[in-house]
Amino acid sequence: MSKAKTIRPLEGYAQVPDADVVARGTVVQTGINGNPNFPSPPIDPAALKAAIERLSALIAEALDGSKKVIAEKNNQREAVIKMLRLLGRYVEVTCKDDIAIFKSSGFEPASTTRTPRQQLSERIRKIDHGANSGQLRIQLKAHPKALSYELRHAVLDSGGTPGTWTTQLVTSVKTPLAVNGLTPGTTYAFQVRAMEKLGYTDWSDSATFMCT
Repeated sequence: MSKAKTIRPLEGYAQVPDADVVARGTVVQTGINGNPNFPSPPIDPAALKAAIERLSALIAEALDGSKKVIAEKNNQREAVIKMLRLLGRYVEVTCKDDIAIFKSSGFEPASTTRTPRQQLSERIRKIDHGANSGQLRIQLKAHPKALSYELRHAVLDSGGTPGTWTTQLVTSVKTPLAVNGLTPGTTYAFQVRAMEKLGYTDWSDSATFMCT
């Protein structure tokens, strides 16, 4: 008999908006709370609920742009994500590789199908964390007629709308470009355009990524 494949929880929290962390956490809290399949969760469901409610409140408060509140919101987001990751490991080892039991926890299973990694937009191939906190490395796709490029980034609000754009000149796309001075725990949108002999191309579609 072949051994059942381990069911792992879908994560990828770093790349989802704050509202999605709240939504996913709420589903898990509801699924875990009082679930006889998971009698001894490492995080009290009541504590998770309180943490999620606090995050939700801070998301609303952060809309006024207060740096202090945004920092507190980001810290609370990380606290909720840590709770979800710990609960995810618990569900993974406790579900007995039974998909029905696993899903009763509120977690979604990660896909086991390997797919080729796609570029994030038509001009942005890859975004990775940099060596330091607050740094991301952006790999751009070369444009055949480009003399240079412009890359811009902006903070995404809780509704997914970009704020004020910051633009920087890019002279080469052979190696990843470092973008520094970003706020850890914040999701950014990135766009790029090329400078040709007759002027700039349109901005690319946005690629989003959370800085850590």
